[in-house]
Amino acid sequence: MTQVVEHHHSDVSGGWLRAATFGAMDGLVTNIALIAGVGGANADRQMLILTGVAGLVAGAISMAIGEYTSVRTQNEQVAAELAKELHELRVNPEGEADELVQAWTARGLPAALARQVADVLKAHPDQALRVHAQEELGVVPDELPSPWIAAGSSFVCFAVGAVIPLLTLLLGYEQLWLALAVGGLGLFVTGALISRLTARPWWRGGLRQLLLGALAAGATYLIGALIGVSAS
Repeated sequence: MTQVVEHHHSDVSGGWLRAATFGAMDGLVTNIALIAGVGGANADRQMLILTGVAGLVAGAISMAIGEYTSVRTQNEQVAAELAKELHELRVNPEGEADELVQAWTARGLPAALARQVADVLKAHPDQALRVHAQEELGVVPDELPSPWIAAGSSFVCFAVGAVIPLLTLLLGYEQLWLALAVGGLGLFVTGALISRLTARPWWRGGLRQLLLGALAAGATYLIGALIGVSAS
């Protein structure tokens, strides 16, 4: 008796994971860099908070709009291609079946079996469209990502990421290095968590994000310092 082994795959088809990942990272890096740049110009605590809050609100809204537009446009493009494919299935079913046979036999499927399956699909247009969409477009028609979920995930995760380097300032601490250190810790933890989703070493993912954030903060701090000196 054959034993069925169950295993679980992560959801890689939806739009929420990419949006959440980019949102959290962008929120962290954006506000760390903003605070570092303004802090480099010797801004006080109130100005750092104002800059960080403005960056949080503007960035979260921008990310949400960008994700919504991107996913919506992609889905509309897929819908247009599916409409073309459905038209072809209706006016030229034999030619579309031949396309499937050629694709499957090129992958090693026996020609007779490929022809049998393609002929069966001709009698089921909905399934035929689904198969052609997967074969030719690489998408599943009824599993397209939601632009609203992508936008919401991006907005929330950006805001969460952006508030992390503000925590010490909001709690009354004035030291710039402390805010940047907390932000760097957030980068490391987020990078480590994301790496767990891809089965990569957690410490490598954390260090990579910390290094990228440090480069961004260093660049903006230097620019802020130069502007602060020239303004004075």
